[in-house]
Amino acid sequence: MAKRANTRPAGRVMFTGGSGKAGKHVVQYLVDSGYQVLNIDTKPLDNPNVRTLITDITDSGQVFNALSSYMGLHEFDPSLRPQQVDAVVHFAAIPRIMITPDNEVFRVNALGTYNVVEAATKLGIRKIIVASSETTYGLVFANEPKDPEYLPLDEEYDVNPMDSYALSKIVNEQTARAFATRSGYDIYALRIGNVIEPHEYANFPKFFADPGGRKRIMWSYIDARDLGEMTRLCLEKDGLGYQAFNVGNDDCSSDLPTAELLKRFYPKVKVKHKLGKYECLFSNRKARNLLGFQPQHSWRKYVKA
Repeated sequence: MAKRANTRPAGRVMFTGGSGKAGKHVVQYLVDSGYQVLNIDTKPLDNPNVRTLITDITDSGQVFNALSSYMGLHEFDPSLRPQQVDAVVHFAAIPRIMITPDNEVFRVNALGTYNVVEAATKLGIRKIIVASSETTYGLVFANEPKDPEYLPLDEEYDVNPMDSYALSKIVNEQTARAFATRSGYDIYALRIGNVIEPHEYANFPKFFADPGGRKRIMWSYIDARDLGEMTRLCLEKDGLGYQAFNVGNDDCSSDLPTAELLKRFYPKVKVKHKLGKYECLFSNRKARNLLGFQPQHSWRKYVKA
């Protein structure tokens, strides 16, 4: 994506977790879109256009300090005076279960998000985007595979997960909603599907060979570049208050038609509305309707079925 032809940034964005798998792509997408970004993470980001401020998000003092810091690249810049921040994008988290003990997953993710959202609102940053997850629907990390109440999964679904990671994301969504209500600011939670980097399309033939292997995630996926576009759309859409959005591709990460997937793997589950031939069971219709989200990177561009 070509960078905008202007000398001023499209906006100043504090981005937590920009060194991670999804974050590094979204950060680059925002930079290419004309945004100035400061990465807030525990690990440096290898990007010459973005400085990383090493920060522990579970420490409220560090977070307040980080979100009010100078955003430029070099300590010898002509001015080191902090400028008004336009938005915070919060991706920093322990990314799944089974990396740390369950209580640590919950502590870092829930407390870290509280600290980031609290600091942003109290510093007057009026746009906040937090990374939630498809796991909130309670299927991905359930103790045993389970059927959903209905399909496709949408934002009206009664989310009720059992695992520590998804629970932390539910708490984070409630934290976002509470601070949106308190402040009147826009805070959007992105329920992100399985993030696919460009080189990972090489894995799709393996997915096709095992149709049931991605059942727990409803065969969802989102190209990291499309996640960048979704983030940009959220940054530039004002006035929605608190919202949760599913972020997934239009199609399933399977070469089978959606009707065949339902027949094989979810024959008893109610289908809420008529589906397209390959329409994903992790619905992105809300994002399409409210934000104009249109994923550009389907596996069909990169993989021969």
